[in-house]
Amino acid sequence: MEQQAADVLLATQTPLSQASALAVQYSFSVLGAVILLVLGWALAGFTSRWAFEGLSRVHGIDETLARFFTNVLRYALLILVFITVLGQFGVQTASIIAALGAAGLAIGLALQGTLQNIAAGIMLLILRPFRVGEYIETSSVAGTVREIGLFATELRTGDGLYRLAPNSTLWNTPITNFSREPTRRDELKISVAHEDDIDLAMERLMGLAKADSRVLMSPAPSVFIDSLGDGAISVTLRYWAKTGDWWLVSRDMVKRVKLAFDEKDNPAAVPDASDATPEKKHNGRAAAEKPTSARQ
Repeated sequence: MEQQAADVLLATQTPLSQASALAVQYSFSVLGAVILLVLGWALAGFTSRWAFEGLSRVHGIDETLARFFTNVLRYALLILVFITVLGQFGVQTASIIAALGAAGLAIGLALQGTLQNIAAGIMLLILRPFRVGEYIETSSVAGTVREIGLFATELRTGDGLYRLAPNSTLWNTPITNFSREPTRRDELKISVAHEDDIDLAMERLMGLAKADSRVLMSPAPSVFIDSLGDGAISVTLRYWAKTGDWWLVSRDMVKRVKLAFDEKDNPAAVPDASDATPEKKHNGRAAAEKPTSARQ
């Protein structure tokens, strides 16, 4: 009986001693894993904040782009910390890295179109062919930019509609920005009969341009004969105006030319500055939102 009791006691003590050894061994592993997680989480947060502040001071880096890069950096550090913690428990991290690589490849192939939009959004935010508030036009879309995101760009059309354009469609096509340059040129053509006084017509057009205070004198406006036809001579008035004034100036100029050349009683009259329509106050952005068929 005593021998049996000794055997039972020995059989009981052996698993307990093994369990104690395992508990001591893994307690240090768990403690090390907790420390790694805390330090890794803090390091990832500090590094991402430091990277965001640094990118924000770089000229040409948009806030959206800076946050994207810092988030990528933060999650990359967290994944590295997670793999290191698994290594503390004896897990083969090489197989995990291979699995993550395969998963990343599969996700990349499945989201190929989305990743293309992200890449295009990054390039748009870096190169800045347009900014928020500017009026742009492409082969497929036109409107005032409201927001530039990583996946798509929000626009407001000239007739007040909301339009969402994928960034890849904007990046892969020529873009005309109507608001970027401070000044813009306009051309106005009229037809003059061969028997009429061509010099008088050119003088009148130049007088109309100089009478409008919104027409810039540098570059100076010019009037020239554009072409000779069988029935008439084409005369062109070319002038420059501020981009915010261009829309109203071009519309007013058409009206003034029509009224000036309708004066049958005094065809030689050249308008004075007092004949010009008073300058109208308007919103520059609204003016830019109305593209016309006039040449640039």
